[in-house]
Amino acid sequence: MRRATRRRLTVATALVTATTAAVAVTSAAGASGGKEQARDAIQDGKAKNVILLIGDGMGDSEITLARDYTVGADGRLAMDKFPLTGAYTTYAVHADGTPDYVTDSAASGTGWATGVKTVNGRISKTPGTDKPVRTLLELAQRNGYATGDVTTAELTDATPAVLAAHATDRSCQGPADMAKCPSDTIAAGGPGSIAEQEVGHKVDVLFGGGRQRFDQAVTDGKYKGLTVTQQARELGYQVVTDEASMKAAKSGRPVLGLFAPGNVATEWTGKAAAVGGTAPQRCVTSNPNRPSGTPSLADSATKAIQLLEAKQRAKHSKQGFFLQIEGASIDKQDHAADPCGQIGETAAFDRAVKVARAYAAKHPDTLVVTTADHGHTSQIVPLEATPPGLSSTLVTDEGQQLKVNYSTNTPGQSQEHTGTEVRIAAQGPLAYRVLGVTNQTDLFTTVREALRMR
Repeated sequence: MRRATRRRLTVATALVTATTAAVAVTSAAGASGGKEQARDAIQDGKAKNVILLIGDGMGDSEITLARDYTVGADGRLAMDKFPLTGAYTTYAVHADGTPDYVTDSAASGTGWATGVKTVNGRISKTPGTDKPVRTLLELAQRNGYATGDVTTAELTDATPAVLAAHATDRSCQGPADMAKCPSDTIAAGGPGSIAEQEVGHKVDVLFGGGRQRFDQAVTDGKYKGLTVTQQARELGYQVVTDEASMKAAKSGRPVLGLFAPGNVATEWTGKAAAVGGTAPQRCVTSNPNRPSGTPSLADSATKAIQLLEAKQRAKHSKQGFFLQIEGASIDKQDHAADPCGQIGETAAFDRAVKVARAYAAKHPDTLVVTTADHGHTSQIVPLEATPPGLSSTLVTDEGQQLKVNYSTNTPGQSQEHTGTEVRIAAQGPLAYRVLGVTNQTDLFTTVREALRMR
């Protein structure tokens, strides 16, 4: 037996003992796991599939707020039911490698996508020398896995972009958006905009918003004069724009789903937080500004899994798939100090987590990981508190009032990320690697080793 293998098995055995004891205690307190679930999760070996779920800006406060409002203080969300849970640190770096304690989504996503920390605003490139770094998705393709990237943001936004693009600045989303990335332009010998790179990678499934980026015309190279959407069709993509056409898409050819001009509209609405607070409110669980036919994140996740699995089955491949699913607007509504929008997006993300865990229950060789890219601003505070910034009072499904505070920036300005560590939870092969306090870049190694990617 090789030394590395012996070491992994020794670690796993030790973790079985320690974690089983811990889970036995928490089970008595009402947690959903148990000894058997913990034992099943602490396993070495190879994963056939990996599903990575990212709740953007979904720190512990955001999770708690959604739990309290939707299932009650003593209830549990789907993301609470993973057998193994830890935390990871999220800091970015400056160009000289020193820590930048509050990350943005570009730097944090680059951390797990490449295993390399970078400067805020950069997409899968080094912090000092601005060189591209190979991503998990690129490794997965090279090793024969099907690949998917699903989001409720624009597909060219930071979190989906880190897997299938390399850009000096996250703003370089379409061919007309390249002002901050002069060396990345095709005219300069670079790879082009994020949208051009994503379709150029021939990712098997790309689902999200951002149609406005793909409608921009390519300015140089082989596809000059075509829109990026037309470029995608030239490359063999099926292009779908709503739930019906998404569900009708067939495996065998890559699928590009563009479900909104910009970000996909939120599922819930309500009054934003205000200086001095709001009157107690119930959230509206339907959004009149969300076009009919817009697929939910859970529906997009379900279809993505079906397409990826069908592709590999048709190829008789021993390899499975790598799929990232992002609930993007938890973050965006946190920035806007909109608690109802934020809770609704967390609940929508949680339904996608439920889809992933249901698939893994039937396919135990699937590693499922759920985490966030960084923390955010919302805090649950006492009803008698008088926050200096923005706040809102909600009436939960339990009939109780709950006050949410947003005070990481001056009222009228976008609320800010925070530098806190965030939750990471997992099940399946190598799930034990999320235990304890790890670094965001460790997630890259966990996925790469689980899929045995060279």
